[in-house]
Amino acid sequence: MAAGNRGAAEAGGKSIGLSIVLPREQTPNGWITPGLSFRFHYFGIRKMHFLMRARALAVFPGGFGTLDELFETLTLVQTGKIRPLPILLFCRAFWQRVISFPALAEEGLIDPADLALITWVETAEEGVEAIRAFYSLPADPPR
Repeated sequence: MAAGNRGAAEAGGKSIGLSIVLPREQTPNGWITPGLSFRFHYFGIRKMHFLMRARALAVFPGGFGTLDELFETLTLVQTGKIRPLPILLFCRAFWQRVISFPALAEEGLIDPADLALITWVETAEEGVEAIRAFYSLPADPPR
Protein backbone atom coordinates (compact mmCIF):
# COMPACT_ATOMS: atom_id res chain seq x y z
CA MET A 1 0.00 0.00 0.00
CA ALA A 2 2.87 2.39 0.75
CA ALA A 3 4.02 2.37 -2.88
CA GLY A 4 0.60 3.49 -4.09
CA ASN A 5 0.33 6.15 -1.38
CA ARG A 6 3.81 7.43 -2.20
CA GLY A 7 3.10 7.56 -5.93
CA ALA A 8 -0.06 9.57 -5.33
CA ALA A 9 1.74 11.95 -2.95
CA GLU A 10 4.63 12.48 -5.38
CA ALA A 11 2.13 13.22 -8.17
CA GLY A 12 0.41 15.80 -5.94
CA GLY A 13 -2.69 13.67 -5.40
CA LYS A 14 -4.51 12.48 -2.33
CA SER A 15 -4.51 8.89 -1.16
CA ILE A 16 -6.34 6.89 1.43
CA GLY A 17 -4.90 4.31 3.80
CA LEU A 18 -6.90 1.42 5.24
CA SER A 19 -4.72 -0.26 7.83
CA ILE A 20 -5.29 -3.18 10.15
CA VAL A 21 -4.45 -3.20 13.85
CA LEU A 22 -2.01 -6.07 14.50
CA PRO A 23 0.11 -6.93 17.55
CA ARG A 24 3.49 -6.42 15.86
CA GLU A 25 2.55 -4.17 12.95
CA GLN A 26 4.00 -0.76 12.30
CA THR A 27 1.90 2.38 12.13
CA PRO A 28 0.21 3.50 8.90
CA ASN A 29 2.71 4.72 6.31
CA GLY A 30 3.62 8.40 6.17
CA TRP A 31 2.51 8.85 2.54
CA ILE A 32 -1.20 8.67 3.39
CA THR A 33 -3.00 12.01 3.05
CA PRO A 34 -3.65 13.43 6.54
CA GLY A 35 -7.25 12.82 7.53
CA LEU A 36 -7.56 9.85 5.13
CA SER A 37 -5.93 7.18 7.30
CA PHE A 38 -8.35 4.62 8.70
CA ARG A 39 -7.48 1.69 10.98
CA PHE A 40 -9.59 -1.44 11.27
CA HIS A 41 -9.69 -4.14 13.90
CA TYR A 42 -11.01 -6.90 11.61
CA PHE A 43 -9.59 -7.98 8.25
CA GLY A 44 -13.06 -8.64 6.84
CA ILE A 45 -14.34 -5.13 7.50
CA ARG A 46 -11.19 -3.61 6.01
CA LYS A 47 -11.54 -5.78 2.90
CA MET A 48 -15.20 -4.86 2.55
CA HIS A 49 -14.32 -1.15 2.59
CA PHE A 50 -11.59 -1.68 -0.02
CA LEU A 51 -13.85 -3.62 -2.35
CA MET A 52 -16.85 -1.31 -1.97
CA ARG A 53 -14.74 1.46 -3.48
CA ALA A 54 -12.44 -0.47 -5.81
CA ARG A 55 -12.77 -0.21 -9.57
CA ALA A 56 -9.95 -2.71 -10.19
CA LEU A 57 -7.65 -5.00 -8.24
CA ALA A 58 -3.96 -4.99 -9.17
CA VAL A 59 -2.16 -7.97 -7.62
CA PHE A 60 1.62 -8.26 -7.55
CA PRO A 61 3.68 -11.23 -6.33
CA GLY A 62 3.26 -11.64 -2.60
CA GLY A 63 2.63 -13.95 0.31
CA PHE A 64 -0.31 -15.10 2.39
CA GLY A 65 -1.91 -11.65 2.70
CA THR A 66 -1.75 -11.14 -1.06
CA LEU A 67 -3.18 -14.60 -1.71
CA ASP A 68 -5.98 -13.92 0.78
CA GLU A 69 -6.93 -10.66 -0.93
CA LEU A 70 -6.78 -12.27 -4.38
CA PHE A 71 -8.84 -15.36 -3.57
CA GLU A 72 -11.39 -13.46 -1.49
CA THR A 73 -11.96 -11.02 -4.35
CA LEU A 74 -12.14 -13.80 -6.96
CA THR A 75 -14.69 -15.63 -4.80
CA LEU A 76 -16.82 -12.54 -4.22
CA VAL A 77 -16.93 -11.77 -7.95
CA GLN A 78 -17.44 -15.45 -8.88
CA THR A 79 -20.43 -15.75 -6.54
CA GLY A 80 -21.95 -12.39 -7.51
CA LYS A 81 -21.54 -10.89 -4.02
CA ILE A 82 -19.72 -7.87 -5.49
CA ARG A 83 -19.94 -6.33 -8.93
CA PRO A 84 -17.39 -7.56 -11.47
CA LEU A 85 -14.15 -5.60 -11.66
CA PRO A 86 -10.87 -6.14 -13.47
CA ILE A 87 -8.57 -8.43 -11.49
CA LEU A 88 -5.07 -7.83 -12.83
CA LEU A 89 -2.29 -10.27 -12.02
CA PHE A 90 1.15 -8.81 -12.68
CA CYS A 91 4.09 -11.13 -13.45
CA ARG A 92 2.42 -14.14 -15.06
CA ALA A 93 5.55 -16.29 -14.63
CA PHE A 94 5.37 -15.91 -10.84
CA TRP A 95 1.68 -16.73 -10.60
CA GLN A 96 1.90 -19.72 -12.93
CA ARG A 97 4.72 -21.11 -10.80
CA VAL A 98 2.80 -20.59 -7.54
CA ILE A 99 -0.81 -21.44 -8.56
CA SER A 100 -2.14 -23.55 -11.39
CA PHE A 101 -5.48 -21.92 -12.13
CA PRO A 102 -6.07 -24.26 -15.12
CA ALA A 103 -5.56 -27.25 -12.81
CA LEU A 104 -8.32 -25.95 -10.53
CA ALA A 105 -10.66 -25.91 -13.53
CA GLU A 106 -9.45 -29.32 -14.78
CA GLU A 107 -10.16 -30.82 -11.36
CA GLY A 108 -13.67 -29.33 -11.39
CA LEU A 109 -12.92 -27.09 -8.42
CA ILE A 110 -13.76 -23.93 -10.35
CA ASP A 111 -15.74 -23.44 -13.54
CA PRO A 112 -13.50 -23.06 -16.61
CA ALA A 113 -15.30 -19.75 -17.24
CA ASP A 114 -13.86 -18.49 -13.92
CA LEU A 115 -10.43 -18.34 -15.56
CA ALA A 116 -11.71 -15.28 -17.43
CA LEU A 117 -11.98 -13.39 -14.12
CA ILE A 118 -8.19 -12.94 -14.27
CA THR A 119 -6.38 -10.58 -16.62
CA TRP A 120 -2.64 -11.19 -17.00
CA VAL A 121 -0.46 -8.09 -17.34
CA GLU A 122 3.25 -7.35 -17.14
CA THR A 123 3.44 -3.55 -17.18
CA ALA A 124 1.54 -0.59 -15.77
CA GLU A 125 0.59 0.39 -19.32
CA GLU A 126 -0.95 -3.04 -19.92
CA GLY A 127 -2.82 -2.70 -16.64
CA VAL A 128 -4.24 0.69 -17.58
CA GLU A 129 -5.27 -0.63 -20.99
CA ALA A 130 -6.98 -3.65 -19.40
CA ILE A 131 -8.97 -1.36 -17.08
CA ARG A 132 -9.93 0.90 -19.99
CA ALA A 133 -11.05 -2.12 -22.01
CA PHE A 134 -13.06 -3.55 -19.11
CA TYR A 135 -15.01 -0.30 -18.71
CA SER A 136 -15.04 0.53 -22.45
CA LEU A 137 -13.14 3.77 -21.82
CA PRO A 138 -11.41 5.64 -24.65
CA ALA A 139 -7.68 5.03 -25.14
CA ASP A 140 -6.89 8.71 -24.51
CA PRO A 141 -9.34 10.04 -21.94
CA PRO A 142 -10.13 13.78 -22.11
CA ARG A 143 -8.07 15.97 -19.82
